[in-house]
Amino acid sequence: MTDLPDNDFTQRFIFDDSDTRGEMVSLELSYAEVLAKHAYPEPVAQLLGELMAAAALLVGTLKFDGLLILQARSEGPIPLLMIECSSERDIRGLARYEADRIAADATLADLMPDGSLTLTIDPNQGQRYQGVVDLDGETLSDCFTNYFVMSQQIGTRIKLCADGRRARGLLLQQLPADRLKDEEERAASWQHLTALATTLTSDELLSLDNETVLHRLYHEEQVRMFDVQKLRFRCSCSRERSANALVSLGMEDAQNLVIEHGGKIEIDCQFCNHQYLFDAADVTQLFAGAGVETPSDTRH
Repeated sequence: MTDLPDNDFTQRFIFDDSDTRGEMVSLELSYAEVLAKHAYPEPVAQLLGELMAAAALLVGTLKFDGLLILQARSEGPIPLLMIECSSERDIRGLARYEADRIAADATLADLMPDGSLTLTIDPNQGQRYQGVVDLDGETLSDCFTNYFVMSQQIGTRIKLCADGRRARGLLLQQLPADRLKDEEERAASWQHLTALATTLTSDELLSLDNETVLHRLYHEEQVRMFDVQKLRFRCSCSRERSANALVSLGMEDAQNLVIEHGGKIEIDCQFCNHQYLFDAADVTQLFAGAGVETPSDTRH
């Protein structure tokens, strides 16, 4: 059995004789970074890893500069899963959950009943896009497949898995007709490739490298693999962003907030747990237009 590299990456592949492309993702270090920030129960950690893998796969299929945001919401034991992945492949994530309502063998329907999945593409330039579908599949993999069927009308199959140590994913997607012009032949090829993909087990995907996985599935096909694209955990929070949040309150409310909190305002990043502190001198400096480059105090 071949071990995966100890870094995080996506890798694209195409079928030379079919109008189909694919993408695979492996997340280890970034997944560990996300889980290290909070003591997530195992079912939460698993779903969070799967959503991370989905975000990384989807970023690989899009051509844009900006941010992709995935949010799964429900009224159940897990009210929120959220992943952000930039076009530079910086990724971060968080979950909100009620630990006393989470059973070890809980399904997606148990954890996020009547939930919804929102995909947002927020480009640096241009119009923001958002698509929403119900979380009505047995797994997150099913939900994403449904999303593409309902919202994009693009033939897509996604398999996601995570075990608290590693998150993995496989995506297959139809391309515009090029190699196969005949509709019946094109449909048969797509059905063949996706049927083989369904034979892949989670254990295989979690334990084998990409080349081995693709050989096991498609040893009779001409598959061309491309160079890996690395990912990393990186939080986009900053003292400046926290200061901007205070500015949005207005000077009087910000000053009152300092007083109400005993002389210091604590702003915590929910993604990475970094804490930014602002005292009365900081607030005065901020509203005087002096910025926040020299805080009076900060700590992790």
